[in-house]
Amino acid sequence: MTVKDPLWETICAEAREVVSREPMMSGFFDRAILQHQSFQQALCYNLSQQLHSTVVAAEIVAEVIDQAMQSDASICDAARSDINACYDRDPACDTHFMPILYFKGFQALQLYRVAHWLWLQNRDVLALYFQSQMSEQFTVDIHPAAKLGCGIMIDHATGLVIGETAVVGDNVSILHSVTLGGSGCVRGSRHPKIGNGVMISTGAKILGNVTVGEGAKIGAGSLVLESVPAHVTVAGVPAKIVGAPKEPQPALEMNQDLSDNSP
Repeated sequence: MTVKDPLWETICAEAREVVSREPMMSGFFDRAILQHQSFQQALCYNLSQQLHSTVVAAEIVAEVIDQAMQSDASICDAARSDINACYDRDPACDTHFMPILYFKGFQALQLYRVAHWLWLQNRDVLALYFQSQMSEQFTVDIHPAAKLGCGIMIDHATGLVIGETAVVGDNVSILHSVTLGGSGCVRGSRHPKIGNGVMISTGAKILGNVTVGEGAKIGAGSLVLESVPAHVTVAGVPAKIVGAPKEPQPALEMNQDLSDNSP
């Protein structure tokens, strides 16, 4: 029995509607979306097209991605949540196929998920190759050992760095030029731990083994060197508490206002 997939049906319907308006794009949408039988097949194909190189063919990359997705259903489940996050939070995302085809933040995040699966299988050489190619292709550097949740939106993404021992919760929004980095030469757990529903604005740098509590908001250009309590807004260099978000999960609203409510 065929299992219905509402998201995939929506993506295909959107693609057909676009082709009806712009027939010159029919070949592109056929290859990227309409020739595939499932969301997983389409995602695998499009990701492989982004990551192949002169020394590793797209077919080999696709084989690795497919193996990861077949072995771990949570990879595609997370991708679905990430698409919905883009569609719900980004006013520029007016179709569900846009993240798959055009958004390098989404693409890099899904390739990280495959690299993370490889890392957990002790295939670190291939995982690090994926990381290196992602950095080269997207200017996004996510270590395959980092732990990222689902429902994540990475907007624009250029200049994003997430270190080896970083942890990012569910329903987090991250804008471009954000760093979740280490501090000093210490080994072990040395990168930030980000709670659910956090919004990290453009250019924020969060350094060291610090915790950002659930529902916090990090202002643009902030330097966070100490742990941040849940449900507060911090801004500045170094970052200080300047208010509290009106929303329990500011990542969902993407409101950049720092005035918020008094803490």
